[in-house]
Amino acid sequence: MRYRWMLLGTLLWVGTFTPPILASTGDIGTIVEKFVVRQFPDAASHYWVINETQWDGDEMIVDVQTIVKERRDAEPTLSRFLLLIVAGELKGSQNVPLEPAADCRPEEA
Repeated sequence: MRYRWMLLGTLLWVGTFTPPILASTGDIGTIVEKFVVRQFPDAASHYWVINETQWDGDEMIVDVQTIVKERRDAEPTLSRFLLLIVAGELKGSQNVPLEPAADCRPEEA
């Protein structure tokens, strides 16, 4: 009986110092990979980097930098996107200009 209380006390003590588990928006890597493959279907190779993420409940904005190598081009194409992920699904995207002085406007559908 005494060991049961010691175990319970230990679990409660550890639980007070454990950081809270954050809400999940699904597998972000898979969502970004599907977006890049759909955005650049003819790419010979690609990779991407997440620059920053912002959370608001079950919504997440992901700032993604992509580097894509087309089959016929010698130089890779650099792009930057903001992705809106809600409850684990991609709900919107916006292409962000790479030039620092460029004016960002919403894309037209």
